Amino acid sequence: MPAARGTESRLLLFAVAIVWCAFLLVDANALGEITGSALGYGASFTAVAVVAHLSVRRWAPHADPLILPCTVLLNGLGLVLIHRIDLGLAEQAMQRGKQYSAVAGQQVLWTVVALALFLIVLGFVRDHRVLARYGYLAGLAGIVAVLLPALLPSALSEVNGAKVWIKLGPLSIQPGEFAKLLLIVFAATTLVAKRELFRVAGRKVLGVELPRARDLGPIVVAALGCVAVLAFEKELGASLLFFGIVLVMIYLATERPIWVYAGLTVFAGGCMLAYFLFNHVRQRVANWIDPLATYDQAGGGYQIAQGLFGLGTGGMGGTGLGAGRPDIVPEANSDFITASLGEELGFLGLAAVLLLYLLIALRGMRHALAVRDSFGKLLGGGLAFTVVMQIFVVVGGVTKLIPETGITAPFLSKGGSSLLANYILVALLLRISDAARRPSATDPVQAVRVPLAETGTVLVRPAAGHSPPPARPRSPARPPS
Repeated sequence: MPAARGTESRLLLFAVAIVWCAFLLVDANALGEITGSALGYGASFTAVAVVAHLSVRRWAPHADPLILPCTVLLNGLGLVLIHRIDLGLAEQAMQRGKQYSAVAGQQVLWTVVALALFLIVLGFVRDHRVLARYGYLAGLAGIVAVLLPALLPSALSEVNGAKVWIKLGPLSIQPGEFAKLLLIVFAATTLVAKRELFRVAGRKVLGVELPRARDLGPIVVAALGCVAVLAFEKELGASLLFFGIVLVMIYLATERPIWVYAGLTVFAGGCMLAYFLFNHVRQRVANWIDPLATYDQAGGGYQIAQGLFGLGTGGMGGTGLGAGRPDIVPEANSDFITASLGEELGFLGLAAVLLLYLLIALRGMRHALAVRDSFGKLLGGGLAFTVVMQIFVVVGGVTKLIPETGITAPFLSKGGSSLLANYILVALLLRISDAARRPSATDPVQAVRVPLAETGTVLVRPAAGHSPPPARPRSPARPPS
C-alpha cells in the first residue's frame, strides 16, 4: 500500500476530530448540554469517513491523499452548520407556538446516499478513459436533464420561483447538478477528438484562426442551449456555471486566449440582453447595487442585507459556534450558508474553508496536468475548475461581489442533489489522480540496461557561441603485424 494512504488516514482522523469538536461546541453554546442528536450525527459522519477511506485504499491506492480529507471536512462542517441552524429555527418556532422539523438528519441520509454513489463510481469506473466512449450520450443526457424541469408543470418543478427541480413526493431532485458533470464529459470527449482540427482546419478571420462550424458546433450548441433553458427557468447561477465551464475547457484544449476574450464578450452581451428581458434579473441587479434600498420589498434585498449584517457581526474571529444568530438570515442553511459560517467562525474561519476548496481544485488540476492521456487532462481540468467556479459564484453573491445567483456551496449547503453530484465529482478526481500517480508498468530504474555497443548514435550540436573542443591529434597507424 502506498504511503499516501497513511497520510490520508491521518488527515481524515484530524478532520473527524475537528467536526466532533464543532458538534460539541454548538450544543454547549446553544443549549448548555450535549444532545443525542449531535452524538448521532457525529457517529454517522465518522462511519462515512471510514468507509470512504477504505474504498479509496481498495480501488484507488495511488490517489491523491489530500482531496478526500478536504472533502470530508467540508461535508462535516456543513452538517455542523445545518444542525446549528436547526437549533435556532426550532427556538423561533417554539416562541411562536409552532413545530419545527430538523433537516440535519435528512442531510445525513443524503450523505450516506452520496457515499454509495461515490463507491459505485470509484468501484466501477476503474479507468477514466472509459467515459470517453459515452461522451455524446452524456451530452444528450445532460441536455435532457436541463430541459426536463422546464417541460414539467410548475407544481412539479418550481421552488422559490426557479423551475429547476423534479418533485417526487417528499423528495426533490435538481437534475442540473448532474447535467454539469455530463456536460464536462461531453466537452472533454469532443475537444479531444477535434482539438487538432481547431488549429489546422479553420479559416482566419481578422487574423484569428477559427475552427470549422461542424467541429466546434456541437459544444457551442449544447452549451448555449443549456444556458438558454436555465435562463428561462430563472436559474442564473447555473447558467453562469455552465458557460464558464465550457469556456475554460475550450481554452484548455486550444491554449488560445482569444477564446476567453470572445467568451467574455458574448457573456457581457448576454447579461445585457437578460437584464432587459427578465424582471427577476433586474431585481437581482437592484439588490446587488443597493440591498438596503429594497430591504423591505418582497423579494428584495432583505436576504443579502441580513447576510452582510451577519458577516459584519462575525468580524475577524467570529461569535463562536452556537453563539451567533445565523438563523435570522433567509435560506441560511442553503444559499447563504457561507454567511452563517462567516458569522460564527469569522473572516479567519471563512478564509480557511475557502482554502479547503482551493486545495481540492489545485490538487485536481495538478493531477490533470500529470495524467498521460488528453481526455483525462481535459476531464480533470474541467472538474477542478467546477469546484472553484461554484464557490466563487456562491461567496461572490453572499458578499455582494456579484449579483446573488442562488446556487449552493458544494458539500456545505443543505440539499441532496448538490451533495450527490459533488461526491461523484470527487470520485472522478480521485480516479484521475490515481492514474496520474500510479507507477508505469516498466520502471526506468529497474529496466534492463542496453549494452553500450548496441546503443544508438546521437548527434549533439554545440550551443551557439561555443566552439567545439579541438580535435586530439591522431596517433600514427601501426603497421600490420
